[in-house]
Amino acid sequence: MDILFSPLRIGSLLVPNRFVRSATHDFMADDEGHVTDSHVKLYSRLAEGEVGLIVTGHAHVQPSGQASPRQMAVHDDRFIGGLARIPEAVHRFASRVVLQIAHAGRQTKEKLCGCVPVSPSAVHDPASKVMPRELSSDEIRSLVDDFVAAGLRARRAGFDGLQLHAAHGYLLSSFLSPHTNRRRDEWGGPVENRARALVEILRGLRSALGRDYPVIVKLNSTDFLEGGLTLEDAVRIAVLIESEGIDGIEVSGGMAEAGRGSVWPGLRTEDEEGYFAENAARIKQAVQVPVFALGGIRTLAVAGRIVREGRADLVSLSRPLIRDPFLVRRFREGSAARSECTSCNKCFNPRGIRCAELAEGR
Repeated sequence: MDILFSPLRIGSLLVPNRFVRSATHDFMADDEGHVTDSHVKLYSRLAEGEVGLIVTGHAHVQPSGQASPRQMAVHDDRFIGGLARIPEAVHRFASRVVLQIAHAGRQTKEKLCGCVPVSPSAVHDPASKVMPRELSSDEIRSLVDDFVAAGLRARRAGFDGLQLHAAHGYLLSSFLSPHTNRRRDEWGGPVENRARALVEILRGLRSALGRDYPVIVKLNSTDFLEGGLTLEDAVRIAVLIESEGIDGIEVSGGMAEAGRGSVWPGLRTEDEEGYFAENAARIKQAVQVPVFALGGIRTLAVAGRIVREGRADLVSLSRPLIRDPFLVRRFREGSAARSECTSCNKCFNPRGIRCAELAEGR
């Protein structure tokens, strides 16, 4: 059997194959952040398409952390019933599903979050044109508590685990980066202090949920910014959170301010696919927990090489599964060798994610 279609254990969770649907904001919630029928259809189709592990779009843990319109919310118990519809739909099939929880930090707008956006330090964001205010130490501790409460809601809703979003310039990523975290207290300075918020959240989750509930992280490996997070720091963070009980690490990179995010436009040659795979390999050399590679992977052969060569244990896809939620099944059946996704990035539609080329009949 091809290793890509072999099972793998992530903590206590057995995943049926090595394909991951990487978290993708779907613009499908209602105006308050409740799950809709569109969500249920989206995740049901991914599960029917045999995606081994599905990571939802990010759900915000505080109202101040809303990043985008029509984003799922998990900051209050009233959202649990709607959220539960997603694992209920996915579990009709063999797939597993985890809820990604996040806070936008300075990558939001005042009219969206209803507040002055917050950050570890008051560093202007030229991409969003936001000047955030610096969080107090007490507010950071409240943030930790709210992430833990969100994790408890994920379990109550029936998710198989959760993912902490510590990438792409969102709030936890901003704590990790020396560019956006210029604090001189216990939350800033050396990498161990910059990772403190993430570590405290993980400790809180382990205390509240126990060791058996799977918790993974999406981790920036670089910000692509001078003075930002380096791969060397990311490796140290990975080792640190492994010692605190993380179950898996999805390796990404980039942020809006750098002008180079995680979804690079345009097709690449097979040799250029998986543009974060080498960073994933560096982290995998330092940890024992499963590592996920991503970055413009379009070809079954490339995905297979990444795993067989030991650069990662799983491969994460996003845009190809917007184009075709049944792609993994077609890979297994031999009816497809690569995705037809052209990386045009027009799928990120505020009216709901969808492949623009298919919508236009191309």
